Amino acid sequence: MSSDSAQNGAWYCLFICWLIAATSTFGSLFFSEVMHIPPCVLCWYQRIPMYSLLVIFSVALFPLDRRVTRYALPLAVIGCLFAFYHLLIYSGVIPEGMQPCTAEVSCAKIDLELIGFITIPLMSVVAFSLMIGLLLKISKGFKK
Repeated sequence: MSSDSAQNGAWYCLFICWLIAATSTFGSLFFSEVMHIPPCVLCWYQRIPMYSLLVIFSVALFPLDRRVTRYALPLAVIGCLFAFYHLLIYSGVIPEGMQPCTAEVSCAKIDLELIGFITIPLMSVVAFSLMIGLLLKISKGFKK
């Protein structure tokens, strides 16, 4: 694979990461500000890395920053871990004593469910997982 095609492939992967982060960021703002679904503690812990990733990807696209995985991948992994923990709470796997919920906003309450099984934490796990996969692909491509 030539250097230019590797560079273009990395840029497209990074652009897809940016699209995922932008959709997730604006989607979370839509849920809280338009639909008036209050974010729980774990939602905030997922929003912090997601919002940060949107800024990082925006800066890393122009010009393409070859080191983007160095600082974006840890944030994506942290966000994915919080999202997975949140998904386990939604699924009833985590007992109530281990839930960081407040009386006002429960982390276990299902506020939105699409097609009978797609919840906000599931969307978050999928978004972070896709970004992790794309960032690893970018990292692997640059090492060749």
